[in-house]
Amino acid sequence: MSDPFAEIVGLLQPAAPYSKMVGGAGAWSVRREEYGRPFFCAVLEGACLLAPDGHPPLPLHAGDFVLIPAATGFTMSSIGHGPVDDPAAPVFLPHGEIRHGRSDGPPDVRLLVGYCEFGSPDAGLLVSLLPELVHVRGEDRLATYVALVRDESRAQRPARGVVLAHLLEILLIEALRAGTGNGAGSAASPGLVRGLADERLASALKKMHADPTHPWTVAELAREAAMSRSAFFERFNREVGMAPMAYLLGWRMAVAKDLLRRQEGGVAEVAERVGYGSASAFSTAFTRHVGVPPARFGRPVPNAAASA
Repeated sequence: MSDPFAEIVGLLQPAAPYSKMVGGAGAWSVRREEYGRPFFCAVLEGACLLAPDGHPPLPLHAGDFVLIPAATGFTMSSIGHGPVDDPAAPVFLPHGEIRHGRSDGPPDVRLLVGYCEFGSPDAGLLVSLLPELVHVRGEDRLATYVALVRDESRAQRPARGVVLAHLLEILLIEALRAGTGNGAGSAASPGLVRGLADERLASALKKMHADPTHPWTVAELAREAAMSRSAFFERFNREVGMAPMAYLLGWRMAVAKDLLRRQEGGVAEVAERVGYGSASAFSTAFTRHVGVPPARFGRPVPNAAASA
């Protein structure tokens, strides 16, 4: 049986090249505009408030982990102090911590925050299949990785940066994977993660990934999920965040772009491998979805200066 989550993560190629230790004491707040830049936060000590644009404020506590695969703007602030109209600039402490609010004394909260990168050129398309926000709480495995990251970030061992980057990559994948379980401590907004957490929807999703060439219909996928067509359609929209055929199209286009980029066959062959009966039908769908014809996709752009 296909593993949709592994396929998405494999194509995304997640990495976490940048992270920093942040502390907060007293009344503080910080605003970030991170449009499209994936953001993560591990709460090492204390508590704070995260307010991503488009989502209700989310209280975070020690041991929590948040991943926003395509972050928009967000605000982080202290809890219980009210809004801070004119927050002071952060202070860089000698041991490497960035402190918000009061700079003296111990912090009320200590965080490891950072930005991740997705190596795939199709990150935008693939991220659209993931939740907008993943919040993990009470996951022992994740807590173990957070502890390892905290230890490595404080130490000055050889190859510290390499080890920390690999630990954070695992942490990102674990955070997404935690949302596919049914534990009360994991919460994900609509997307693939929530769909896979639903046993009936997971059956249909795995079928789509296992055989994208099949001419799937909503009625057929509903039978795979042992549901009525209307109930399946409504549940898929609610949990995955898009209609079943829209998800299937997105996955087919992601696979097609990967095949074209790696030059694994011509347009006709790629069309067949992603479920289109003709190259012309595939070209029309690809051009509408991606913005360029498949015959031109992935080709290097000529250097105008060199050809002048």
